[in-house]
Amino acid sequence: MKILLVSDYGVPKGGAEIVTFLLKEGLQQRGHEVALFSINAELQPNNGKANYYCFGTSTPARALLWPANPFAFLRLRKVLTEFQPDVVHVKSFLSQLSPLILPLLREIPAVYHEGWYRSVCPTGTKLLPNDTFCKDNPGMACLKNRCFPVLAWPSVNLQLNLWKRWSSVFDAVVANSHSVADHLREFGIESVQVIRNGVPFRAPRPPLKDPRLIVYAGQLIYEKGVDVLLKAFSEIAKQWPDAKLLIAGVGPEHPSLQQLAKDLNLNDSQVTFLGQIPQKEIERLFEHAWIQVVPSRSKEAFGNVAAEAMMRGTAVIASKTEGLQEYIHDGKTGILVPPGNSGALKETLLQILQDKGFAEALGQEGREFAVQTFNHDQFIIQFENLYKHLIQVSLIAKKFHPVPSG
Repeated sequence: MKILLVSDYGVPKGGAEIVTFLLKEGLQQRGHEVALFSINAELQPNNGKANYYCFGTSTPARALLWPANPFAFLRLRKVLTEFQPDVVHVKSFLSQLSPLILPLLREIPAVYHEGWYRSVCPTGTKLLPNDTFCKDNPGMACLKNRCFPVLAWPSVNLQLNLWKRWSSVFDAVVANSHSVADHLREFGIESVQVIRNGVPFRAPRPPLKDPRLIVYAGQLIYEKGVDVLLKAFSEIAKQWPDAKLLIAGVGPEHPSLQQLAKDLNLNDSQVTFLGQIPQKEIERLFEHAWIQVVPSRSKEAFGNVAAEAMMRGTAVIASKTEGLQEYIHDGKTGILVPPGNSGALKETLLQILQDKGFAEALGQEGREFAVQTFNHDQFIIQFENLYKHLIQVSLIAKKFHPVPSG
């Protein structure tokens, strides 16, 4: 098969992009011809993964492109003619590529694969400015709840309306968790199926050893709650001064988080900001971690980093949010804590760090669950089978309802 993947970003910004890259690689290994279409923003030497690019921007000006990115429309139209895919798999398009690309997919079998809440929440987080979870569908509630500045609202509202208007171009809609699927159905998108993300199999980590190591991987943005982790860790460091915290990732909160670490009297030997590093390097540095923390304030749709930690055999502490609760079974495959609560996080860290046997057992049970649940090969095969089904249905439809010539 010839498969075109479509994603807002062709660089490893976060879990959604990494899933796209792994899907591309897995499909290629199974003998398919796969190409990726994305924007050209944030490209650095050797980090671009796309085959085709169009204009996009990571500056605030991207809000102008939300409802209609003409560069994406024109470039994708040309790519569809040149590459002639059998099926198009859209992973994300609302942050950069815009709904304007959707009418181009009317005559091609197409899959929409939602990996977060962007299609049902313009911020993608389902988090209100007061740090409570939003229960409303997108629309006027976004303006009423002050999730966006008034000047940005027309662009957001137009994007929502165009997405609703053209969402029917997709022949199948896939969510990476039941939480995302439920929100899509509430938005009015029916027949959503769930395919959980796959995690490449790896050997288990070595036995734990001192010093006690805690790790975090993800974007350095407010919604991810890294400040909550730093506050909790500052209390841990008082009991175990040699304990270490590694933070992998980049984002706008980086400077303020570094300052917070200093304000909490945490030195560079206790807290290390690793920046953006390759996944293989993360796995190497995290091998001896006692705990990986996922302290998100917002709803995590799936939480790739938690699944990766479980596959490694590292104990996981995560915020008690919808997507994470689907596979982190509290006290068994990990431990859940209230979002934004540094005190609860501190107590849970202490519970694990003072008992190496408990940390080992929690990690082992998480790994056994991950090996069975997040099978990467099955993840690829499920999409492969879905593509074949859609192509077959399309061929039958064309046979009985041919497009008139002329």
